[in-house]
Amino acid sequence: MTNAPTGVNAGERPGTTPVRGAHRFNAATLEKYLNGHLKGFAGPLVIRQFEGGQSNPTYHLKAASGAYVLRKRPPGKLLPSAHAIDREYKIMTALEGSGVPVPHAHLYCEDETVIGTAFYIMDYIPGRVLADPLLPGMAPEERAAIYNAMNDALARLHGFDWQAAGLSDYGKPDNYLARQLARWTRQYEASRTGDLPAMDSLRDWLAANLPPEDPARIAHGDFRIGNLMYHADEPRVRAILDWELSTLGAPLCDLAFNCMTYHLPAGHPVSAGFAGADLAALGIPGEAAYLDAYCHYTGRDGIPDWTYYMAFSLYRTAAIQQGVYARALQGNASSSHARAFGESWQLVARTGWEMIERR
Repeated sequence: MTNAPTGVNAGERPGTTPVRGAHRFNAATLEKYLNGHLKGFAGPLVIRQFEGGQSNPTYHLKAASGAYVLRKRPPGKLLPSAHAIDREYKIMTALEGSGVPVPHAHLYCEDETVIGTAFYIMDYIPGRVLADPLLPGMAPEERAAIYNAMNDALARLHGFDWQAAGLSDYGKPDNYLARQLARWTRQYEASRTGDLPAMDSLRDWLAANLPPEDPARIAHGDFRIGNLMYHADEPRVRAILDWELSTLGAPLCDLAFNCMTYHLPAGHPVSAGFAGADLAALGIPGEAAYLDAYCHYTGRDGIPDWTYYMAFSLYRTAAIQQGVYARALQGNASSSHARAFGESWQLVARTGWEMIERR
């Protein structure tokens, strides 16, 4: 017999909570729908909510036929281009069997009468989600292998032939940086909760210094260690999760987002990174070594305009975090600690602007 982690009853999925008030829906209606639409499904259905998933509420479904994951749009007033779970479903379906690790997506439902918003169902994949990028409790060689596996998974994604997969309509392949800068500026202004000069200065510099771009690839948009499901006992990525922000875009934006940890403080409750930690002692590759490994996996000769891409990723992340904070003030954010983003987005924006000032 094994013991459940503290605060989790036997049979409950660690990392879940009872469904929170703002994100409750009629479980009986969902079960009836799944009986008629999900092949092999058999109830009864037990639903719990994952604590993560700041944007789209995510649920663990336990049924007699197995375990599943449900992702849905949040309730309340939403920004026009946000919470695009239909895109998550589309890209995971396209990537299945390609060598890029993704869960099997079973169905997408846009009928809002079922649970109040559109949603999709995918396989639940057991394993480890490693929330702390410093990987406490691991040996240095295991940390090195974990980060190598993450790098390899990103390179596999960027090597995927999106044109052969019929994804030419998944985004616009040109002028990604300019369009993304405009998008996140609009999102920031639409949910703005206060003024921050560093954010405005960073935006203006990015707009005035756009670099040439590589050919488009599938860009995940939120590629970080906390969005990977690792094998329970091996340093192997079983699934890349949370595809809401994916599109056709600049692969170096993904890489820079993945490397923001090198510029953010270790132990921060929202934007945890490596700054202040002894990476060599921990076995975690330094930023230069990580970039070299990515070049090896992808066949690149180097990483041009790295400061720009990093500053852009910090600006974009600050805009996203500010949006989470704004939804928290409205009571619509999907995580109970979303209010902590009010301090974090300002930290991230200042980090980006300080990087430009030091260049």
